[in-house]
This record gives sequence, C-alpha cells and structure tokens, in this order.
Amino acid sequence: MDLTKRFNKNLDRIEVSLIRQFDQSISSIPGILRLTLGEPDFTTPDHVKEAAKAAIDANQGYYTGMAGLPALREAASAFVKEKYNLNYNPENEILVTIGATEALSATLTAILEPGDTVLLPAPAYPGYEPIVNLVGANVVEIDTTANDFVLTPEMLEKAIIEQGDKLKAVLLNYPTNPTGVTYSREQIKALADVLKKYEVFVVSDEVYSELTYTEEPHVSIGEYLPDQAIVINGLSKSHAMTGWRIGLIFAPAVLTAQLIKSHQYLVTAATTNAQYAAIEALTAGKNDALPMKEEYIKRRDYIIEKMEAMNFKIIKPSGAFYIFAKIPVAEGQDSFKFLQDFAREKAVALIPGVAFGQYGEGYLRISYAASMEVIKEAMARLEDFMSQYAD
Repeated sequence: MDLTKRFNKNLDRIEVSLIRQFDQSISSIPGILRLTLGEPDFTTPDHVKEAAKAAIDANQGYYTGMAGLPALREAASAFVKEKYNLNYNPENEILVTIGATEALSATLTAILEPGDTVLLPAPAYPGYEPIVNLVGANVVEIDTTANDFVLTPEMLEKAIIEQGDKLKAVLLNYPTNPTGVTYSREQIKALADVLKKYEVFVVSDEVYSELTYTEEPHVSIGEYLPDQAIVINGLSKSHAMTGWRIGLIFAPAVLTAQLIKSHQYLVTAATTNAQYAAIEALTAGKNDALPMKEEYIKRRDYIIEKMEAMNFKIIKPSGAFYIFAKIPVAEGQDSFKFLQDFAREKAVALIPGVAFGQYGEGYLRISYAASMEVIKEAMARLEDFMSQYAD
C-alpha cells in the first residue's frame, strides 16, 4: 500500500523554502552569526506580557468567538482608524487570526479556485505562492527590478490586461519583504485608481505598517479601495510578538462573512490569553513600535554605509527591517552558493536573493532585526570576505 500517491496533487507544486534549505546547509557551522530572521530582536513589552498573565490568572482559557474577542476587534478598529484612516466595523468587518500567515491562508483559500491567477510584485516573500498553489491557483509575478522594486500603475495595468478573466486577485505587500520598499500616498492612490477599474480582490499584507521610516505615515490601500481590499496586519513586527501569533483581517462586511468560514475551519479561534495581550498592545501600547523604529534606522544606515563601501548596490529601504543588496561580483549571480561560501568561510548567515524568486537572483537579503553588536561584527567579516574580489 502506497498512500503517498493519494495526497493532494497540488502538494507536488510546493517545496521546502529555499530559506529553510539554505539554513539547513549552514546550520552546523559553529558560532555562526545570523542576520536572517524576520523577527525583532526586541522583547514583547512588559505591560503586554502582564496583560496576558492577568488573563491566565483570571482563568481566561476558554474559546472566544470565531472572529475574536469583541474588545480586541474594537481596539483594532480604533487603532487602524487613528493610524491609517481606515474605517472597519468591529462587529462584522474584522477577524482575529493566528498570525498574518493564517490570515493570508484563510483569505486566499476563501477567494481562489483552481485555475485562477494571482498577480504578485516581485521579488516577493516566498510564503505567498505555496498557499496559492495548494488550492490549484497560479501566481504570476510582476518584475519590479528595473524600477528599484517599485510597482508602477503602468506595470500593474499591463499585467491585469494580460491575465484577463483568469485574474482573481492582486497581492500586495508593503513595506515589502525582502526589499524594504514602501509607497507614498500619491503612489497608493495611483495604484488604487487602476485596481478600481477591475473586478478583482486586492489582498494587501501590511504587517510592517508600523515600521515605516518616511516622514509620511503608512498609507493603506484599504483607504482608497474599501470595497475591494482585504487588509492583512498583525502584531508580530510592530510589538515584537512573533510567537504570540495574533493577526488581523480587515475587510468589508460582505467579504468578511465569507472569510470567516475558511478561518473557522482552519483554526476555530485565536489563542485567548494572546488576544488579551493584543488588546493591551493596541491600546496602551499603540506606539510601542516607535523606540524600535529609532534603533532600526540606526542599524539600517550603518549597514548601508558599510556595504556601499564594498560596492554593493542598495536601494535604501523605507520600511520593514531588511536590506536587499545587489552582489557586486560575477560569482554573486548564484546567490545561494555565494552566501554558502561566505557562511562557511566567515560564519555569517544572510539570505540568498533567489529565495525570493527568479527576480531576486544576484541579490542578498540582510535582516537588521539583530543587535548592533552582531551587525558590526557581521559587517567586518563581510568586508574581509569581499576583499578577495577587490581590483
């Protein structure tokens, strides 16, 4: 008996991510410095942890409703109204999920059918395409490399027209992983003007929204496309709560009524004590990201100064906590091997650009969600490694 032949055939379209493959290939190197994780090195704020402890002590260990605690949805509604001028009714337009990942899974499984197409600006976070493939739909990437990783209205409209009736959704992520690119109000409005002409879902992953380094605050596309947009957010990046697994879906009531079905049968409801912690984070801790932002900017600027001196080409990131740098040597076109060599010779782990798709080849991603001490040592080792390529 061979039951492996009876799995969902779409699993054959999914592989272990190149990020994990790379990590496994270098994991045995003693004392390796890792600038790889999309995880803040800060700890969850104490007042948020105390709120979770209080919930546990109060025996708040039972299921919440499928959509999440009413008080949390109210806090989330107030938060995005104040921060991003978004108007979502906490009663029927907000869902609490198990992180942004489950929010994406619940959303994409609800809206996609076999043969559908999803447009995705690239290079892109590698967690999107497997979800799309699992339901038998297809990702079509929009190459943004020639425009400093910025999606233009012209690129978008051309891709929409090319896909025709197959197109079901456009998936945006900004501030963007891996490039750190984000968009101004003018740019978001221009993209929205294109999208509103077409009957497509707009799934917008804005989990890095609180980590925007421009003078202008984050602008959600949900402000301009209230009837089309499904906005994904969460507390992992803004409040250093990756392990708490609290995500959020914001969508008009008519869409939320459908999304809650997939959410319900994936997870039932988010963890109760984590939801109480999230209430505290979104109310008393609504500005907890500010001191983190200040430190991230220092780290970003330090890395850019050092790497540009080594001839890496860098588009200065305006959000998130990643630098996506063009490797300045011929060997760097095979980013996987280049960074394997670097890891084995200098015991520093960065992420090869090819892990973010074909348009990421020749680049590397460095996470500055690490201490300045680690970053300084990593840059010194990189400088030493790059000296072999000096003229």
